[in-house]
Amino acid sequence: MVAGPPPVAVVIATRNRGTELLGTLARLGALHEQPPIVVVDNGSTDGTCELVRAHYPGVRVVGLRRNWGGAARTVGARLVDTPYVAFSDDDSWWAPGALTRAVDLLDRHPRLAVLAARVLVGPEQRLDPACDRMAHSPLPLAPDLPGPPVLGFVACGAVVRRAAFLEVGGFDVRLGVGGEEELLAVDLAARGWGLAYVDEVVAYHHPSPSRDPSGRRRVQVRNALWSAWLRRPLGGAARRTAHLAALAIHQPGAWVGVLLAMRGLPWVLRERRPVDPELEAALRTLAD
Repeated sequence: MVAGPPPVAVVIATRNRGTELLGTLARLGALHEQPPIVVVDNGSTDGTCELVRAHYPGVRVVGLRRNWGGAARTVGARLVDTPYVAFSDDDSWWAPGALTRAVDLLDRHPRLAVLAARVLVGPEQRLDPACDRMAHSPLPLAPDLPGPPVLGFVACGAVVRRAAFLEVGGFDVRLGVGGEEELLAVDLAARGWGLAYVDEVVAYHHPSPSRDPSGRRRVQVRNALWSAWLRRPLGGAARRTAHLAALAIHQPGAWVGVLLAMRGLPWVLRERRPVDPELEAALRTLAD
């Protein structure tokens, strides 16, 4: 019997981390699932595209002229034809057997749009704090989901139902990288899709030493404010703003994120679509 094509593809967004990316591709290439891999390069200046093509000719490489941030994943998802898409970063990869299990669960749970995996960080394999929060989600269990329902996820440890992901537009290019998952999660939930944390599906993340933690934090604050005012009713948006402002007082540079958010206010007001009371109640439950 001849096996059919893999039902899941891996999409990687990258920028100026060519050498690290090669290590990730080696690990993904060793998986028994042998998923097709698409690398979307965010305008790198270090020769990333040429490096990947020279070492991994079977990997599809797409070079963007500018940095699309997390929205590069949307570009990659549009290029594949598999029903499911697993996201990796240039410094993250999937554990052996993880994609097979993810496909099985997505097949068995047709409302599931995002499977949020357990992400183990660094050589010590520490649990990502976001995963710990998802594992203890206060949202009520749903019988048609394979794990605790969530309204957020870690992009480099997520497998998505491609049709649902593209239905809501994927990641927005304006959000860059840093908390870009929140708006997507809310939009999926607003359309009736489910998101669930599944502890048995594992991804590894070894954060790049070239990361800029302070810059990412500024983007996270900006995106959290944008997401609140784009989708929360006035009361919920105001509470979220007050909470983030209080946190920013104690975090150097976070106030820059608040100022960045204010610059996008005209766009936010144009695109504002508050969610219904039921979803707002769930968002408030997570915030309490």
